[in-house]
Amino acid sequence: MPKTNKELAFLHDLFVAPDWGERFAELIDEHLKLPKEGQALYLASGTGSHAIALQDRTGMNLKFLGLDENEESLELARAKATAIEDGTVFRLGTVDHLILPDNTFDLVVGEGSLIPTERIPTMLAEMTRVAAPGSRVALTLPTLSSFGEFFSIYWEALHSCGLTEHEADVESLITILPSVSAVKEMAQQSGLEELESWTTIVEFDYDSGEKFLNSPLISDFLMPIWLGTLPKDSFEQVVNEIGRLINEERHDAEFALSVKATLVVGRKALNQ
Repeated sequence: MPKTNKELAFLHDLFVAPDWGERFAELIDEHLKLPKEGQALYLASGTGSHAIALQDRTGMNLKFLGLDENEESLELARAKATAIEDGTVFRLGTVDHLILPDNTFDLVVGEGSLIPTERIPTMLAEMTRVAAPGSRVALTLPTLSSFGEFFSIYWEALHSCGLTEHEADVESLITILPSVSAVKEMAQQSGLEELESWTTIVEFDYDSGEKFLNSPLISDFLMPIWLGTLPKDSFEQVVNEIGRLINEERHDAEFALSVKATLVVGRKALNQ
């Protein structure tokens, strides 16, 4: 059953952010140079832990604004910031339609790892629009060749369930994930220059098909994206077949889901 926004916020905070989110946050922590002062924007800030950590690293001279699309996540983020008397502000907003003025922020960070891929180009364009000329814009997301193990199983499950008309959906999921060069091209088109990127391959291991399907990351955040085109009356049948196939093919080993976690950073052109 679909979860409420409040349930999703707690699941994200307890299970998704400390594992999945941390893999992308580490790329930012390792490679992104933060300005010493000014205003910073963090899009898709979730329950706020990483935005607050960056705020703490920079002190109060760089003031962070975190935006997320789930008000319940923002409530948790605000509670964290209040508890430690952190200066981070959190606000509701749509990541690919920002109600913010042009040329405002001295740093813009976008956490695109759970944003549907088709929304990423507009999100990146909006990130660039609100960035001040000469400031850095940073985006994290999974890139091409991520989730290959699942897509193979998903295609086989559709075939087994007689849903061959949806096999093309799997190809779309594979091809819609952008390559690093494609993300850089998007960034360039949006007005960024001096582009750099870093990619690390990370694995998420599951002891069984049931553990995979019951993981909050999979069941509540990724699966609704992956299976979004299926008829509702076929959803349960396909999910059960995915679990069966994972158990059949893993041969008592762990089922590993590999992800190419990528960070792309550019600087907004001065003449933008």
